[in-house]
Amino acid sequence: MSQKELLRVEHLKKYFQTPRGTLSAVEDVSFRIEERQTLGVVGESGCGKSTVGKMLLDIYRPTGGKIFYEGKDITALSPKERRPYVKKMQLVWQDPYSSLDPRLRAGDIIAEPIDNFRLAANRAERAEKVERLMQMCGLYPEMATHYPHQFSGGQRQRICIARALATDPEFVVCDEAVSALDVSIQAQIINLLKDLQDELRLTYLFISHDLNIVHFISDEIIVMYLGQIVERGTMETVYRNRAHPYTKALFSATPAFTAAEKQKKQRILLEGDVPSPVDPPKGCRFRGRCPYADKRCEEEPQWHAVEDNHFVKCRLFD
Repeated sequence: MSQKELLRVEHLKKYFQTPRGTLSAVEDVSFRIEERQTLGVVGESGCGKSTVGKMLLDIYRPTGGKIFYEGKDITALSPKERRPYVKKMQLVWQDPYSSLDPRLRAGDIIAEPIDNFRLAANRAERAEKVERLMQMCGLYPEMATHYPHQFSGGQRQRICIARALATDPEFVVCDEAVSALDVSIQAQIINLLKDLQDELRLTYLFISHDLNIVHFISDEIIVMYLGQIVERGTMETVYRNRAHPYTKALFSATPAFTAAEKQKKQRILLEGDVPSPVDPPKGCRFRGRCPYADKRCEEEPQWHAVEDNHFVKCRLFD
């Protein structure tokens, strides 16, 4: 049975003006996320993953396209009109070191959204909410008086997660939320996010370059290259049957853990550099690095169904 749609974006675009010209960071991106699901977003650095997440949260205003939340177009709302949606949509930043104010105690950092949205009637209720959030995220309440430098990297990220949950959100963007952590700590934070999702009925947009982590946490996945989606589908169908040449190359770079995986895995090395988003190639943006490219790739590729709930944007499927 299909879940209810929580968020949908249609033909989202984001351009930045630079001294070299117009930089096309995101170009014609469309997807939907159902309630209590996790959409993984993967791709190389600079492919537009984080820009998409920041547009959803109104950190960046889209150049074009629309964002719908629970069926309502929130793209062009004024800051006052957008405020109720800010409460519902929160962000866990990439770097727990730089995203926490070193001058504030952990309890006050977590309480910032509570204060901003006036979610506590008095100091006692505020302290009670902070204590509950810290316990929920695996922190001892007595740590509320500590400063960020007194915590480990994993504990700092738990503080970031607790702060994001302070407004009782429905939708959370996790922007490379574990990339700055040690591998063993990454597993703890991912398991925490999954537990919180079940407990609080959360919906995630999970941005990462680590395909093993995305595979573990995501229900669906979109693969981005140079500002565009090139493949999308359920996590299992894309993981089992990688269709786009770029997706195959990405997955080939993931570590193999068993002897069978190591014997089977073949590394695909891409030649050439990623083109500049200021002057992207016409047609397929991947064609300059693709081993299968020909004259047809100079035209914009179309979407094709590989199988149920699995789509690829590539002329190989024409």
